[in-house]
Amino acid sequence: MLQTIIAKIESHHRIDDEEFLCLARESSLQQLGFLAHAMRMRLHPEPVVTYVIDRNINYTDICVSACKFCAFFKAPEAGGTVLTKAELAQKIAETKELGGTQILLQGGLHPDLPLDFYEDMLRFMKATGIHIHGFSPPEIMHFATISGCSIATVIKRLMAAGLDSIPGGGAEILNNRVRRELAPNKCNADQWIEVMATAHDLGLRTTATMMFGHIETLEERLEHLQRVRDLQDRTGGFTAFIPWPFQPDHTSLASARAIEKTTAVSYLRILALSRIFLDNIENIQASWVTQGPKIAQVSLFFGANDFGSTMIEENVVAAAGVRFRLSEQEIRRLVMNAGFKPQQRLMDYTLM
Repeated sequence: MLQTIIAKIESHHRIDDEEFLCLARESSLQQLGFLAHAMRMRLHPEPVVTYVIDRNINYTDICVSACKFCAFFKAPEAGGTVLTKAELAQKIAETKELGGTQILLQGGLHPDLPLDFYEDMLRFMKATGIHIHGFSPPEIMHFATISGCSIATVIKRLMAAGLDSIPGGGAEILNNRVRRELAPNKCNADQWIEVMATAHDLGLRTTATMMFGHIETLEERLEHLQRVRDLQDRTGGFTAFIPWPFQPDHTSLASARAIEKTTAVSYLRILALSRIFLDNIENIQASWVTQGPKIAQVSLFFGANDFGSTMIEENVVAAAGVRFRLSEQEIRRLVMNAGFKPQQRLMDYTLM
């Protein structure tokens, strides 16, 4: 059956759930890399690897979600912070000085900030001329809850205030068993999809992510990929998919369970499987923030055609003890040393 599946992929046909599971269980790392790289080169025949210069601004670390996998959040009574406009302005100015084109804006689910706080923050930031890639689906759902507005109304108001696109954070694994155990106070899998579908219908482009390597099964990883592929079939609104492994250090989940860090081999297998299964999403992003520069470089031969962001600032993964840093020059060198041409892009993958 494995050889039949490989032949099906090589003839540019979509694989189904059973074939994905067979491929995941029985194929070698080399086979997966070969298939994923061939698909990557079919979708992007020019030997170009893209990247974006941006900064991840976490506007608050105060959060009521209390996700078991997060080492960044602070409970409301624990004395977290909310960034001031002066701090936002300084971070944006620094980003633009480094050639940055966008801000990745995300934060905790603050219990006391009203929807108009976020609208005011967006208007202030948008006045600088920067692209705002902000507010993951759990944040959007939180805003809808605290405001009593529909998801569509919330997104329309945020768009009117300056929101340009939505990141795919907060997806974790799009399976409700996993989400109930990991983050019972966060939106469920169906709501995550609903937010993204609504955003796409309103004309916003978004990304999608998957955080794997914790309590999920292979079948639940497949459910995640299937939900993303199904929505992309309907809307075409996802610009990229980013799988990245759970970072266990300093998290309550790792304290309660013996969860080891995902190996480079396991990461590369999931990256390749994502490229093969998500035949309708053009771009797959390497995760150098969690894997480091060398494995990210190898990722370019396992389906990734995008090196992600320079990540001028990153706080959430860093809170789990992982602190890789790369400048634009280092990203360009890594890409060229792998035999590709580096090219800066915008959020929608327009080349600069």
